[in-house]
Amino acid sequence: MKAETILVRGDSYFDPVTGAVSVPIYQSATFRHPALGESTGYDYSRALNPTRSSLEKSLALAEHGKYGLAFSSGMGAISSLIKLFKPGDHIIVSADLYGGTYRLFNEYYSKYGFLFSWVDTSDFEQIEKNYNAKTKAIFIETPSNPMMKISDIRRCADFIHTKGGFLIVDNTFLTPWFQNPLDFGADFVIHSGTKYLAGHHDTLSGFIVHSNEAAETLLREAQMSEGAALAPFDAWLTLRGLKTLALRMDKATRNAAAIAAWLRKHPAVEKVFWIGFTDHPQYTLSCAQSRGAGGMISFYIKDASRIPLILKKVSLILFAESLGGTDSLITYPVVQTHSAIPESMRLTAGVNDKLLRLSAGIEDADDLIADLDQALSD
Repeated sequence: MKAETILVRGDSYFDPVTGAVSVPIYQSATFRHPALGESTGYDYSRALNPTRSSLEKSLALAEHGKYGLAFSSGMGAISSLIKLFKPGDHIIVSADLYGGTYRLFNEYYSKYGFLFSWVDTSDFEQIEKNYNAKTKAIFIETPSNPMMKISDIRRCADFIHTKGGFLIVDNTFLTPWFQNPLDFGADFVIHSGTKYLAGHHDTLSGFIVHSNEAAETLLREAQMSEGAALAPFDAWLTLRGLKTLALRMDKATRNAAAIAAWLRKHPAVEKVFWIGFTDHPQYTLSCAQSRGAGGMISFYIKDASRIPLILKKVSLILFAESLGGTDSLITYPVVQTHSAIPESMRLTAGVNDKLLRLSAGIEDADDLIADLDQALSD
């Protein structure tokens, strides 16, 4: 089946008992056993739940993986994935990435002996320089958040595999509609399903997709033991979101293309970052490993002192954290999504007080541009 059909139909075309076209919400914490030593396959929802199982299998299909695990948030997914490693292990991580991931690694897991190097992974030489005998994985965001840098998935995978390690790719920005990292050698794909997958700003979810049978057992144990498994209703909401993912991603990309081109010409804007520009430094690489540019844009305002007024004046575009939903959102990374990252590291990555991040939604592009125009005006 083609990608559109997989996203709409997923693992289950209909409920085999009732014929329901929508996967039922199995809002049950526990399940009856037919007899001692017998099970329907479901015992307790923290371990397995039919609604969540359908979602996990559906996303695995979309990402071209064998296994999918659904969590209560993207951070829950990352936290469980780290359980594959042990204290003393070293992981190379994209320096330009979501601030919550930095906080989880630097403020929590580093206390337990895990080692992290923060590297511009779009520059492969920096990966090579930071590799050492303790390095067990490379963790990349591509495109990166918020500077829209592209890392070479295939090259990173080939390199770390020769060392016996894993490549982890956060695919939140492009989703399986535009990018399938497993096809380029990645071992694990991470998603904050809160964003594009669910797509309506109404639920939290996170995912790991992979094809490693040995890791699957360990990850399932971590998911069940830590208790961050996705609840049935949230699983259903995310399943519903997957059905329109292709339509929403295509529309958001068209909107982003129009907005990014307009921003480039605005006198108040210093620079625009969008991977769909043909003069993007990694445009050729992006086209080689993905099928679309997505709806995420970052841009510098020439005068940082105007940003509070801009954020107050936007009306159709909402000043809010998060991204990837039907509604367009604008965020100030330096005080919101990336506040946990040390100033020196943020500035090196380009996240300064002039930077705004825009998630283009599916509204009319002209209306969004008109809102930006009035907000950016003197």
